[in-house]
Amino acid sequence: MKQPENQSKSYTTLFNAIDEGTIKIPQFQRDFVWDKTKTASLVDSIIKGFPIGTFILWRTSEELRHVKNIGNVALQKAPKGEQVSYILDGQQRITSLYAIRKGIIATKDDEELDYKQICINLDLEPDQEDVVVSVQVDPDHRCISVFDLLNQSLHHLASNYSAEELKKIDVYRSRLQGYNFSVISIDNYPIDIACEVFTRINTGGQELSLFEIMVAKTFDQAADFDLAKAYGELVGPDAEEKNLNSAGFETIPAITILQCIAAYLRKQVKGADILKIARKEFISAWPIVISALYEAVDFIRSDLRIPVSGLIPYPAQLVPLTYFFVKHKGKKVSVDQRKALKELFYWSGLTNRYSSAVESKIAKDLSRVDDILAGKVPSYLQEDTVDLTLDQLRYHRFGTSDAFCKTLLCILAYHQPKSFGTNAIVNLDNSWLKQSNSKNYHHFFPKAYLEKKGVEYWKANSIVNIAIVDDSLNKKEIRAKAPSVYMKVFAKRNDELESTMKTHLIGGLDAFGITDDDYEQFLTKRGSWFLREIKKRVPQTFTGHAEESPA
Repeated sequence: MKQPENQSKSYTTLFNAIDEGTIKIPQFQRDFVWDKTKTASLVDSIIKGFPIGTFILWRTSEELRHVKNIGNVALQKAPKGEQVSYILDGQQRITSLYAIRKGIIATKDDEELDYKQICINLDLEPDQEDVVVSVQVDPDHRCISVFDLLNQSLHHLASNYSAEELKKIDVYRSRLQGYNFSVISIDNYPIDIACEVFTRINTGGQELSLFEIMVAKTFDQAADFDLAKAYGELVGPDAEEKNLNSAGFETIPAITILQCIAAYLRKQVKGADILKIARKEFISAWPIVISALYEAVDFIRSDLRIPVSGLIPYPAQLVPLTYFFVKHKGKKVSVDQRKALKELFYWSGLTNRYSSAVESKIAKDLSRVDDILAGKVPSYLQEDTVDLTLDQLRYHRFGTSDAFCKTLLCILAYHQPKSFGTNAIVNLDNSWLKQSNSKNYHHFFPKAYLEKKGVEYWKANSIVNIAIVDDSLNKKEIRAKAPSVYMKVFAKRNDELESTMKTHLIGGLDAFGITDDDYEQFLTKRGSWFLREIKKRVPQTFTGHAEESPA
């Protein structure tokens, strides 16, 4: 690779190249429109001869997703067969200066920005320290718009400005058009190296995400593929066909989708592996992997009975599952394969597996999936075990960012918890699954009640004390009441209360200490039930003790 080349380009050279289509603005995922105040300040700095930073250009034959228009001005296509220089750093500065040159009207945050309004105060001298450039015409001063200064004919200017003003206009125009911009050009670097250069030199301090790079890299106009658009259709609410949003799985992040594709194509999911995927290979894999992803979601919703993505301990758990369905190629999934996939899912959640070294651990789990595909039982002997005692479980702190807690919530969801009052299945929604203080996460022994009884907060906020209930039920009918009190109310209303409570892993009110408001007994009995449920799901790796007797 050639060393980056330091260059100097004049205003005219730089912007003529944009007009000709040989310099392009890659469209990662950014808002390229500066407000007019920043733009006016930038022009003022150029007029005064101040440095405005370096532009980084990447010259390549690769076609990236790029900006096709700025405001109301369409940009030229690149000449056929010619290499293009993409602006990696300095996009907003160049866009703003180009907007002034063209007199663009753009929209930012629903506000119309007319760049023709940015003007120069002709009552001030060019070398004065005062700000010369402002965002709009000041009626108390003689002004000229920067657009007119750069574009109007000499005849027009002479007809509208005095001889003294024309001298100033000539100075301003010469300074703008003759300004030499500092440019670093990197030629024919691989995209991952080019973006690493951008990240290291980037004066704004804003790194490109892996998804943003892949959005640009995989864009193919001829194939009508735009990764940003494809992902938006996958998770967005307005898709014409069923998608992840309609399935309740709209919170699956873009990086997980990329990892699913890399798992299929490379069996490795590190960023470097994803970046090495060629455009055509990525585009060809997209429909295959997305179809398998839908199968994985169906498996989670039906076999695991997890109705929404917000309950999943880690989005990364979708990667091995999607890999399975890609490789299985639509064949019938056997009973043993379903059992093995369930164990892999619960094991990875209960052991907080993807809390660190995610990519390397996913790669190991893909090998486990290969065993499942081959009809073998995957081994977990060299990995973490679920070593859990009743005491550890009884006082495990509840938190929605804790994968272990979310796995227990998944176990609760499997039993399809029902409303205490109506026996209807509780409706789960991603919108309320993110916060621990959600009214749908009910402390069966309310924290406020336990506080009055002198129970410390860390004991009250146990995962074993959590039930999933209707939002209105918790707000209006439970609040800080003792369980013995509010359960009597529900018993009168719900003839099937005993079966309702079993969907929450809660047995008889007497046996579970609810009648006597015995919190310790409740934690013991319900914790024991949780342990039995855990052992059923991870029989290979469970090393704790779970009573075999029914709850």
